[in-house]
Amino acid sequence: MNSRYLTNTTLTVAGAFLVVASQAFAVPAFEWLMLGVGVVAVLLAGGIFLTSRGLVQNSLDGIIGMLGAWTIVASLVFAGSTITWLGFASGAAFVALALIGLTLHELSTERVVHSFEVRTPSPEQELAGIR
Repeated sequence: MNSRYLTNTTLTVAGAFLVVASQAFAVPAFEWLMLGVGVVAVLLAGGIFLTSRGLVQNSLDGIIGMLGAWTIVASLVFAGSTITWLGFASGAAFVALALIGLTLHELSTERVVHSFEVRTPSPEQELAGIR
């Protein structure tokens, strides 16, 4: 399985969780959840140093890393309804970037075309019952 698929799927789930958590949890609990998702995003984006994943995915990973760092800073600096909406926006941005990454991964995957060749059996194969 490709690492791009795994990291983009994980980021999609983490971003969607952040969007839902921003509206479901109280601000003190959400601050910690936002910090955790930001750390996960930075760690996932750090994969660009471990593998060569293509220019486009490396660019997306850089953007995701910067957004993750911003999410960490925002979770520690802001408070109240500001952090709720910044967390919501960060989560939505994580989902959008991950879906872009998944789409680009799908578009770059080579498609294998299977074709069937219809042959008539030789007389010897027909006598032997081989088709």
